[in-house]
Amino acid sequence: MKKEKIRVGDISKNRDEQLLTITGEDMMSLPSPLDKGGFQQLIRPLTEEQRNDYECSLDGVSAIAIPKPKSKEEEDRLVERFLGGLRKLLSQNDNWTFWQQLLLSLESCVRCQTCGEACSIYISSGKQEIYRPTYRAEVLRRIIRKYIKKGGKFFAKVAGDDIDLNWETIARLAELAYRCTICRRCAQWCPLGSDNGLITHELRKLFSQEMGIAPREIHELGTVQQLNVGSSTGITPRALENIISFMEEDIEEKTGKKIMIPFDREGADILLLHNAGEFISWPENIEAFAILFDAANISWTLSSELVGYDAVNYGVWYDDVQLARIAIRHAEVARELKVKRISVGECGHAHKALVVVADRVLSGDLNIPRESVLPLLEDLVCNEKIKLDPKRNDFPVTLHDPCNMVRLMGIVEPQRRIVRKLCPQFREMEPHGVDNYCCGGGSGFAIMSSMNFQDWRESISGRMKLKQILEAFQDVIDPSIHKYVCAPCSNCKGQIRDLLNSHEAWDKYGILYGGLVELIVNAMVDLEKPFIEWEWR
Repeated sequence: MKKEKIRVGDISKNRDEQLLTITGEDMMSLPSPLDKGGFQQLIRPLTEEQRNDYECSLDGVSAIAIPKPKSKEEEDRLVERFLGGLRKLLSQNDNWTFWQQLLLSLESCVRCQTCGEACSIYISSGKQEIYRPTYRAEVLRRIIRKYIKKGGKFFAKVAGDDIDLNWETIARLAELAYRCTICRRCAQWCPLGSDNGLITHELRKLFSQEMGIAPREIHELGTVQQLNVGSSTGITPRALENIISFMEEDIEEKTGKKIMIPFDREGADILLLHNAGEFISWPENIEAFAILFDAANISWTLSSELVGYDAVNYGVWYDDVQLARIAIRHAEVARELKVKRISVGECGHAHKALVVVADRVLSGDLNIPRESVLPLLEDLVCNEKIKLDPKRNDFPVTLHDPCNMVRLMGIVEPQRRIVRKLCPQFREMEPHGVDNYCCGGGSGFAIMSSMNFQDWRESISGRMKLKQILEAFQDVIDPSIHKYVCAPCSNCKGQIRDLLNSHEAWDKYGILYGGLVELIVNAMVDLEKPFIEWEWR
């Protein structure tokens, strides 16, 4: 039986009814060997206790664990705070980062729905209406027309696009702001440039800055912990010293080379900023940078100062105040070390936060030159500044394009020139480059696991990337053939790890994942043993 279409106005109705329930039959089909229904990864229902305590009437999923108000009075106060925050979003003086872009995106949309066919979440879900990029944007437009603009309540009824602003609307809209990875593929496809990803960002900002509603993983355990402790992962400066000591020992064991990873070296050419997730989950990435930079005689350093060793800035996804605090601290650390520039390692979110958005924050002597590390890596490889042997990478490799390096910043070719030169069996995902699909873990999703959100992330938001990976390796799917998904972004690696781990991709299909610099070091001729270790991590 065909499901009844959910309309925009439905978001404010039926407090006790779930707007959407998704089944495995709804979802986009997957290629072989998962085309027999082997990977539905159904979304587990919340417990009765969770449903009683937290808002989940959007789709039965809780991404941000919004507590249910205890009274009608509390609901009314929250609605008023939302309206107050919305007025600030629409004020040039209050919304100092994205006011103009927001207004243009809200006013230029002609509802052609071209963006829907660009959205991996919408397609993967079986084209569920609430996941269409324009759905949350249209909810916001109707609220603005009715409750912000003069005469809005009268004209809303006349126009037939009436909507009620109540707690149901607010709670569902807050959750809906976390059903979009802000990959901005929709904006690229829009013939008028309307940016539904930006609208999602501004909604998140409203909920965080005005109402205190944000995912615990990216706020309390993310930006707040980073500012207080030094890292979004909880790594303190003292712990970092121990981790680096371990890495230096590991490098010597793997390569026979005694390489010191530089710390707080004043006057170095480069302050290299890594996503701190690499220190814990993928130390081989940082080790590879150290080996490569040593071989190329690069002048570089890490920092041991609070915040200065973690490139993460989750504020870029939900809160301009937190974004500014971390971006300023990164610039202060670079200024104190007197480095020539900041180079951002394999972290897409850090590229967006520090190289792009921070231009709206940093000025004067804090406006330190900031760049991606990818062109530097391309120079080392393609201009043959180190000796490399492509035969060492003679296994199937495909390349994932992190949205914030590729679509946002236009860094498309450096990483491709590297893998084409070093990987004889390289094959592209389709589509790729600026048309790439998000890994499904963007905008903080990869670290969010509240209640049953990870099920939704793996089943729906990451489904298209899983499809792409399997299609890229269809001719070599046999597990005896080792295959490598190159993902030059820590966040993307975390999401791809979870996707592949969900159905034992290493044991069943021989698919490993890792970064770009590891492939470079694996091809270095002066290393006796391969750097890449073929095992599931």
